[in-house]
Amino acid sequence: MGSIRFENAGKIYGSGPGAFQALQNVTLDVREKEFVAIVGPSGCGKTTCLRMVAGFEPVTSGRVMVNGQDVTAPGPDRAVVFQQFALFPWKTVAENIEFGLRNKGLPKGERQSLVEGALQLMGLESHASAYPHQLSGGMQQRVAIARAYVLDPAVLLMDEPFGALDAQTRVVMQEELVRLARVQPRTVLFITHGVEEAVYLADRVAIMTKRPGRIKEVVDVRAIREAEKWDSLERIEDVMDTESFIHLRTHIWKSLREEKGASK
Repeated sequence: MGSIRFENAGKIYGSGPGAFQALQNVTLDVREKEFVAIVGPSGCGKTTCLRMVAGFEPVTSGRVMVNGQDVTAPGPDRAVVFQQFALFPWKTVAENIEFGLRNKGLPKGERQSLVEGALQLMGLESHASAYPHQLSGGMQQRVAIARAYVLDPAVLLMDEPFGALDAQTRVVMQEELVRLARVQPRTVLFITHGVEEAVYLADRVAIMTKRPGRIKEVVDVRAIREAEKWDSLERIEDVMDTESFIHLRTHIWKSLREEKGASK
């Protein structure tokens, strides 16, 4: 099970005259094995939403729940992939992937089997003995994703995971994430500044208002993807050339532009 629910969730930082409200009355449901991307103006609280689900930030008001239980701390049912790869430089690829399994106390044989599966899933078999500094940015992010997937979390939280990559590598990783979503679907909450990235990857796109952030609109992408048979197209650029993709992208951009204008 891997559902997420924001129920009138709010977040205030600080106290007294210096306090500011980052989020206000955020309400959003992410269903089991659904991929939801959140987009919004800079500073609207996208990452704060993810951090509250992860258990890194407490809510000030309302509730944030995973599988119907209030989130009060980090837990093994949730894994986070950050923009910065956060790999241990002194550990090999295989050792980085194994790290969380060691913390769970799994026996050596089981850890090795799971790591081998994760290496194969991400196409990292030939790099198992390499160290992070020997890998490209895209390969390092593959390791970070493998480290999250190997824990078999119910919920995968991704905070602009491809933001530090060059444009070409980012496209490759987007296509890879789509493949993973088909092979091993997870409940995913994905934070991004990229409208095209959100439309290409997500089942639904949640648009946030300017600060204090609220959910302005949720756009259903999956229904259009299935109706237009995007999955039959081989390359990301083929999907982005379809009229339906262009329409969704334009709609979301207009909604975000309204928020930018409202903040002046």
